[in-house]
Amino acid sequence: MSRSRLYDKAMTIFGATMIFFYFGLAYLLLFTPLFSQVEMTMRVIFSIPLFLYGSFRTVVAYQKIKENFFETDDE
Repeated sequence: MSRSRLYDKAMTIFGATMIFFYFGLAYLLLFTPLFSQVEMTMRVIFSIPLFLYGSFRTVVAYQKIKENFFETDDE
């Protein structure tokens, strides 16, 4: 396995784990009392883009995982 291929796989795994960070932070902002000192309007304004970006990264990560882990080198 070449270094480039190994690097691509490692970054794909990192990108997939970051999805949990984006969705987790959006959840924390909206549904927990952890940020209760911040107005609900501001919490919604920050959590909606996090949720949308997490959704976008999910699609990109799915494509990368499919490309890096399930396609053979001769394709």
